[in-house]
Amino acid sequence: MLKDCEQTAPQQDGPAEGHVRIRLDLAYQGAEFSGWARQRGRRTVQEEIESALQVVTRSQQLYPLTVAGRTDAGVHARGQVAHVDLPVELWAEHGEKLLRRLAGRLPGDIRIYRVSEAPHGFDARFAAIWRRYAYRVADHPGGVDPLLRGHVLWHDRPLDIEKMNEAARLLLGEHDFAAYCKKREGATTIRTLLELHWDRVPVDTYAAQEGSLAVATVRADAFCHNMVRSLVGAMLLVGDGHRPVEFPGEVLAGRVRNSAVNVVRPYGLTLEEVGYPADDQLAERNRAARRMRTLPGMPSGA
Repeated sequence: MLKDCEQTAPQQDGPAEGHVRIRLDLAYQGAEFSGWARQRGRRTVQEEIESALQVVTRSQQLYPLTVAGRTDAGVHARGQVAHVDLPVELWAEHGEKLLRRLAGRLPGDIRIYRVSEAPHGFDARFAAIWRRYAYRVADHPGGVDPLLRGHVLWHDRPLDIEKMNEAARLLLGEHDFAAYCKKREGATTIRTLLELHWDRVPVDTYAAQEGSLAVATVRADAFCHNMVRSLVGAMLLVGDGHRPVEFPGEVLAGRVRNSAVNVVRPYGLTLEEVGYPADDQLAERNRAARRMRTLPGMPSGA
């Protein structure tokens, strides 16, 4: 899930002089990646794309990507957004052919499906106003169809969607989600949870198995490390009857990690979409998102 806990960052609304900011819309199958961000000795999405970009543009240097959310190892994305600042001359030379050339160079578990010049004020991370995830769970007693196993979690007890949605409603709004996040030094865990609900969705048309999946839609202005997977873990305890409807809200109010809440496996999680404001509001959102948030009555930086 997203590791973009907000913290104070240098002010920069756009690329350096002589550069142009390019937006990349992309998708990836996360199973064989150690997450988005570069890590020494590990395969990551960022490294694959940056290396491919260097090769297809025949550049001497590596151009770093900024992403809407640094997903964890094993997490998938089909609506991820990133940006890269390229020299104006390089973009003029390669821009029209860049999409096709990247498709020929990138591995099959990464696809960039749109490359475009970004409007003024755009920042893939800080200009975003929300991110939307889906977490897919199968509660069929026979398990998950083998062809779906890479992106669906199996839960071995039947789930009550109505109770899970009751619990979800208690978590909406702006809160300190410290109880559902892995704390990071210098970062706030205050988030605004805009949408959280469960639906029954038919199993894939081509699956041999009948029945439905329980799918959580989770949308927030930003997420901190493990937040979605922890929220899902708490609600599964409600759905299978192990905990009452009030339990996830009580955990939230406690503001400390609860040992009863499991961080569910990453492969059930997919980043579906990132939302941005209108072009004329991008720069202001970019600046506002860099400021550390507090709740009323909470000291600044808490």
